[in-house]
Amino acid sequence: MHPNVERVITAARVAGLEITVERFPEGTRTAADAARAVGCEVAQIVKSLVFIADEAPVLALVSGANRVALSLLVAALGASEARRATGDEARDATGFAIGGVPPFGHAEPLTVLIDRDLLSHDQLWAAAGLPDAVFRITPDELVRASGERVVDLADSGTA
Repeated sequence: MHPNVERVITAARVAGLEITVERFPEGTRTAADAARAVGCEVAQIVKSLVFIADEAPVLALVSGANRVALSLLVAALGASEARRATGDEARDATGFAIGGVPPFGHAEPLTVLIDRDLLSHDQLWAAAGLPDAVFRITPDELVRASGERVVDLADSGTA
């Protein structure tokens, strides 16, 4: 098993979850790719997006069907500004490359914000440390394991 996947499974166990990681050789790097691979709606894919807010990395967990409204992210954090992290910044903050960033198991403790839209689904799928690895999780489990900070992040201009 790849060390990244092992790290995600271990972090899940520490949070009291047992997850099963599935690998898809065709890749699950984008939300659309992941939804096709697992056979679910794009909205059920958890996008793990790294932002830099007032120079600190923050992880936003949002539905694959949504975009993050930076104004809502800034407001939720009480920050003065925020921007998307570069690939290197995302890897440094999480220990994972973009496309495989999981909701937990990061290299360093991170502030994690969970978009409220994710709570409207029975099941979700999240990255498991690699661009071809995902696992199934319920919204309640995601909230409990990721830090329990649920906020509104979705840009109202997206579906």
